[in-house]
Amino acid sequence: MLDPNTDPELRNQILTYLLSEAMTDRERARLLGLPEGCRIRERAKILAPEKLIMGTNVWIGEGAVLDAQGGLAIGDNTQIGLNVFIWTHTSHMQALAGKTGSLSKEGIEYFPTKIGKNCFIAGPSVIAPGVTIGDGVIISPFAMVDSDVPDGEIISPHLTARRELKKVEKELRDLRKSFEEMRSLVARLTGTDPES
Repeated sequence: MLDPNTDPELRNQILTYLLSEAMTDRERARLLGLPEGCRIRERAKILAPEKLIMGTNVWIGEGAVLDAQGGLAIGDNTQIGLNVFIWTHTSHMQALAGKTGSLSKEGIEYFPTKIGKNCFIAGPSVIAPGVTIGDGVIISPFAMVDSDVPDGEIISPHLTARRELKKVEKELRDLRKSFEEMRSLVARLTGTDPES
């Protein structure tokens, strides 16, 4: 197990994050080596920052977790909201194999994740490993994004539910119309009143 008393890299990371609590968002971003114009709120965390490719003027909200272990790219002018989780790895196979707590990385899968420029990801939301999000995408709060998102899309659990409801309502109207047409046809063929 990693011990902050004997592992200098882990100790340095802990001290860096502790020191950063007393800084402004821009000072914290500079301390963490983020590009020009970036800001990062307190208690946000970057896992494997050496594998993070970030554009300029990115804002990262409080409590966000950016997992760059599998490779993470974030474009210019993107905003990552409070408590957003962006993942590039999954350890579910390790858990299923009963190897949780093992120092081995066996059973951990890594997938590069990419977020385009000019995106707004509201928190809390989760971006799954291996997802590519295009430019100018808006992700509403409480979204779970587990598939690629094209440029300019709006992802919202609420909008998705409304869209699905509208789709079902349209299908119901179409079915009713078809039923009435069939009823009229049967009435014409049998010479009966369609209302009876």
